[in-house]
Amino acid sequence: MSIAPYVRILGRGPGRSRSLTRQEAFEALSLVLTGEAAPEAVGAMLMLMRMKGEVPEEIAGFADAARAALPSLPVPALDWPSYAAGRTRGLPWFLLSARLVASAGYPVLMHGWNSHQSDHASVRDALPLLGIPVAPTAETVVSALDGTGIGYMPLEAFSPRMLELLRLRDHLGLRSCINTVLRVLNPGGAAASVQGVFHPPYRELQQDAGALLGLPALTVIKGGGGEFERNPAKGVAGYGLRGGTAWEQSWPEMIDETRRLNDGETDPARLVALWEGRLDDPFSEAIVVGTAALALDTLGVAGADGAARALWDGRNRALAA
Repeated sequence: MSIAPYVRILGRGPGRSRSLTRQEAFEALSLVLTGEAAPEAVGAMLMLMRMKGEVPEEIAGFADAARAALPSLPVPALDWPSYAAGRTRGLPWFLLSARLVASAGYPVLMHGWNSHQSDHASVRDALPLLGIPVAPTAETVVSALDGTGIGYMPLEAFSPRMLELLRLRDHLGLRSCINTVLRVLNPGGAAASVQGVFHPPYRELQQDAGALLGLPALTVIKGGGGEFERNPAKGVAGYGLRGGTAWEQSWPEMIDETRRLNDGETDPARLVALWEGRLDDPFSEAIVVGTAALALDTLGVAGADGAARALWDGRNRALAA
């Protein structure tokens, strides 16, 4: 079958084109994922959606189709997508935040595609240093969550076709809605998710898509380089869901410092040194604790700021998985 009918809906021109319904988006991406769509038509569809601006129904419909093609995975407490390009960010301090949340007894499933960050501080490079298992199969996700309480599943391991669509950016020169779909995908079906964006308008888009997908708890922030990572030197606006309904909240800056998240450091050994207490860096510590606090708040933890600080102060400094 062809996706031409869906391309026509999007591209008929002024006054005639429209967005896809959720069902139409589901049907269109389902055809793409089964290999029944011509590559030229796929590119045309994605770029037409970009030009008009994606709507929540399209994102939710694409997520429905992507989920239907996924393997069965264990259900974590917290979904933590990591798909930022990394070109404007520094070290991935948020990985320590995720590990801190997991240490409180909330299993965290991270998923993403970050191996393209060869000239930057790569998430993939840091994972083994921090004792965060990389889980290439559903079975290894189970053992990771049962063991360390946290695991990272590479996109190519659970949805190679979605990775192919994501990498169309290399040919098209522009991002597509696939970036957003992967952030809301929630492959393990967690009841809570934390998501970062680079461009602020996507906060509301992901909030509304999350509501359509029936997600109970969600926090979306403009984070470091597009990841879910709080800059402690700036106030942050949070969008998302609480009890399945739209929610917004803002938090003030945590620290009086003008340092940038991308401070030029690229050695992931600094992450280990901070966790083990060998690095005295209040700014980076505030990134970790502040980001963990937002994640705990998403999980419904009362007094999340104090809880995150207590977890950090009482952490087990041994990072071996």
